[in-house]
Amino acid sequence: MNAMILAAGRGERMRPLTDDCPKPLLHAGGRPLIDWHLEALARAGCSRVVINTAWQGEKLRAWVGDGHARGLDVRYSDEGDRALETAGGIARALPLLGPRPFAVINGDIYTDFPFERLALPAGHLAHLVLVDNPPQHPEGDFALEGGRVTMATGPRLTFAGIGVYRPALFSGLPVQPLRLAPILRRAIAAGLVSGEHYRGAWHDIGTPERLRELDAQLAGSHPPR
Repeated sequence: MNAMILAAGRGERMRPLTDDCPKPLLHAGGRPLIDWHLEALARAGCSRVVINTAWQGEKLRAWVGDGHARGLDVRYSDEGDRALETAGGIARALPLLGPRPFAVINGDIYTDFPFERLALPAGHLAHLVLVDNPPQHPEGDFALEGGRVTMATGPRLTFAGIGVYRPALFSGLPVQPLRLAPILRRAIAAGLVSGEHYRGAWHDIGTPERLRELDAQLAGSHPPR
């Protein structure tokens, strides 16, 4: 399975750390955040990884290169001076991702999710990984009922920023700034999105404080949770 790492965001909430560094190159546990993803994808047997870039994308290219040293084929989808948001970025990268289902991972999370188990059930357009709601997002995003993602009221889980998608979910979309959430909600309403609840390590690195917390945990003797 091919994969895409979302890395084009400006990282406004991470300033001033991101004033001269793209967010996926911020360090936690002695290495850039994106390195954790690249190594996990290589272990999972992923062959091609597409990275979308915008803000200081040349620094990402310089660090990651063509991926061959990591056992990967890394390609880049350059979005210019203005990032296309999640859905717009994926739509632009479709020619690089190929005709089969592909994984997409947010570049600003840390997780020990085993990417090798990602799969998309037949008859679905998307498969989402959901996690327990973190303190900064207590209301969650979606409900999970019998392996299907729904918009039902009641207890919800948080979208982890890890998913598998069929290209058809994005085909025909204009290459312009587009959010992913409305597209997912339409597919969920049609009963075309499966999901799973992951209870392992997952961190949304949205602020400098959260980055420091993750760094401290990774530097310790216990795995982060």
